[in-house]
Amino acid sequence: MGEMKENILCTALALFAQKGYEAVPVSEIAGALGVTKGALYKHYESKRAIFDSIVMRMEELDAQRAGQFSLPEGVLAEMEDSYRNVSLEQIAAFGRAQFRYWTQDEFPAAFRRLLTLEQYRSEEMQRLYQQYLGAGPLGYLTDLLGAMGLPDADKKAAAFYGPMFLFYSIFDGAKDKAAAENAFLVYLEEVVKSLGKGLKR
Repeated sequence: MGEMKENILCTALALFAQKGYEAVPVSEIAGALGVTKGALYKHYESKRAIFDSIVMRMEELDAQRAGQFSLPEGVLAEMEDSYRNVSLEQIAAFGRAQFRYWTQDEFPAAFRRLLTLEQYRSEEMQRLYQQYLGAGPLGYLTDLLGAMGLPDADKKAAAFYGPMFLFYSIFDGAKDKAAAENAFLVYLEEVVKSLGKGLKR
């Protein structure tokens, strides 16, 4: 992707995350970049095209991150062996990395804020919110823990992911970001220890 296309994408996402998708016209994106609307349209034909590219980038990042932690990228029904081969250590490492990803990495953190703002305004945004931040990660974790042989995997997944989801908001409003992150990491270690005990039975 060219430098200008990348700048448009990041600038638009920052504005969407601050004001909401519908509230930001193309002229404002262009103005923030110091270019004309015509110049912007040479790279993206519409605001919708910019948004679609943002979602495509998130899909790419998701796949890359799963690969980095050797986690399955498909659904359980199609990759049962891959799910069974995941370790608790991998899940814990992924959880720590995901917290930083959604709170501190500029692009995904802005995408999370955008979806949080827009989830009640359209069915599409609600679907994306659930896919990336709600039912999607919870269901994925449930499948991973269930494939490991843990009983009540859905409850254990909720115990793992529920506070993680809550700590996103705590981090956003915290004056001491490092302390907020550390509080989450301490909690995560306790959950992982509890899950490990379930595996040893």
